[in-house]
Amino acid sequence: MIALSWQNRRAYWQLMRADKPIGIYLLMWPTVWALLLSANGLPDWHITIVFLAGVVLMRSAGCVINDYADRHVDGAVTRTQQRPLASGEATEQEAKQLFAVLIILAFLLVLTLNWQTIALSVVALLLAAVYPFMKRYTHLPQVVLGAAFSWSMPMAAMAILEHIPAWIWVLYAANLCWTVAYDTQYAMVDRQDDLQVGIKSTAILFGKYDLTAIALLQGAAVIMLCYVFHHLNLSLFAYLGVNVAVVLFALQYTKTKDRDEAACFTAFLNNHWVGLAVALGIFAGLWL
Repeated sequence: MIALSWQNRRAYWQLMRADKPIGIYLLMWPTVWALLLSANGLPDWHITIVFLAGVVLMRSAGCVINDYADRHVDGAVTRTQQRPLASGEATEQEAKQLFAVLIILAFLLVLTLNWQTIALSVVALLLAAVYPFMKRYTHLPQVVLGAAFSWSMPMAAMAILEHIPAWIWVLYAANLCWTVAYDTQYAMVDRQDDLQVGIKSTAILFGKYDLTAIALLQGAAVIMLCYVFHHLNLSLFAYLGVNVAVVLFALQYTKTKDRDEAACFTAFLNNHWVGLAVALGIFAGLWL
């Protein structure tokens, strides 16, 4: 029986976190990096539309399953008390059905690509479904998130090139490091609440070395990005984007050095501009 109701669309919108698009940006920019580099310029319009629409659908699905996984603890965390499942605006049945609808729509998009990309999409689904539950079993859920947020990269290469070149995995590792870094900033916002309810995170694992770990992860991402650009013979314009990213990372450090929760969240949001800067650098490095 279908539980979804048009009258409850506001709750579904919030379940998908459509009112907070930062997650879409953070998933979209690395996808754009991989599309541009795999196509050595602008990719086919059909592939571009499939991947960008897929970003929106999969991020939305990830938020829904995350809220379902956290439905019994969100009420105890200050920042998440008003989420639809925690507040009772949406039911567990509605959340599961909304997740299923979003996954089906995303899979229908993938079905328009080659069979190899379709096969890779199964891994994307598994990562998206597993990630929200990892915070109960490991202090490294951010690593699983990084794996999920980076999986569009080999998929993009497969869709365009019909194989996955070795440099894609370096790009994958760069994005994974960056994702762990910014999601650690995000986890620093909830660290005290998470300790009370038993949620695990890299922010808790790193403890007083959190800012050092973030800086090392950001540095590793920068080095691997530069390696990929050098390997693909991109022009110096590509490195301008990375330089902007380094400046933004430094600004993030100045915001988070006192570990103020609001400042950590602001630093997390700033990563949208990091992704955009690298994307523009890649575009310029390919065309100029």
